[in-house]
Amino acid sequence: MSYLCVKIPISFFEKDIWWFKPKHWEYRGRIYKDVFKIKKWKNIVPDGGGFFKGGFPKKHLESNNVKYLKTFYNETKRAELTHWLTILPAPIFFLWNIWWVGIVMIAYALLANIPCILLQRYNRARLDNVIL
Repeated sequence: MSYLCVKIPISFFEKDIWWFKPKHWEYRGRIYKDVFKIKKWKNIVPDGGGFFKGGFPKKHLESNNVKYLKTFYNETKRAELTHWLTILPAPIFFLWNIWWVGIVMIAYALLANIPCILLQRYNRARLDNVIL
């Protein structure tokens, strides 16, 4: 899934798609800080952005240049999409496994991907305050 998402042109993520827009309930990123305590665990989440050629590492900001920050912003959308798409096939495990294995696989998919999704939304909310 990651490889396929890296192949999506960045222009797709430059569009103002409703899925990626900040939501009112996110309170400009405060919910991630206050409720999810993201600052305590964000550093242990691995960064797969540089895994594939053409990927974009997002572990640290490398510049305060506006063009770079906009690219970073759009790459958080790519990463979020990648993690949502990675969760989608989890129910397929019910087709060839006993029921509890399907539940374990769904739980694994959620536990492995939801923190990454939260982190991308948190980063985008913070960048919103700076570049938009």
